[in-house]
Amino acid sequence: MRIGELAKATGIDVETLRYYERVGLVQRPARQANGYRAYGQDAIERANFIRHCRTLDMGLGDIKRLLGFASKPDADCFDVNRLLDEHLARVRAKLKSLRTLEKQLARLRSQCDADHRAADCGILQELVAAAHGEACACHPSDANTSLSNQKEHE
Repeated sequence: MRIGELAKATGIDVETLRYYERVGLVQRPARQANGYRAYGQDAIERANFIRHCRTLDMGLGDIKRLLGFASKPDADCFDVNRLLDEHLARVRAKLKSLRTLEKQLARLRSQCDADHRAADCGILQELVAAAHGEACACHPSDANTSLSNQKEHE
């Protein structure tokens, strides 16, 4: 099958598949007499493996490592578990960061509860205050810390 057919079969864009080839995630297939690449069922399985890992927000480096582990079916899976534990820790840290961001945005949003002129908008006033290094609704303690750190370095 050609790369366009592989793309259609896996739901992965042709350019992305070419990139995966360049970085070694997908093996370059042999070329037919007419010069076209000929992909087999193994390419579909590998591309689907990669796509599935990407839906789990795994980076290409981790996917490459997982593919390496998958190519050694008799090896111990300790390193696979460790890789997934590390990824899970990154996801949990990202969730914590997103929850903090949600709270900050909610505090900022609470600064303007009605339609106003832009000059009277509490959200814009808070953002301008923060740009001047003042405390703002979304970063009340962080701004003060940043200000004191700036003054220490002056």
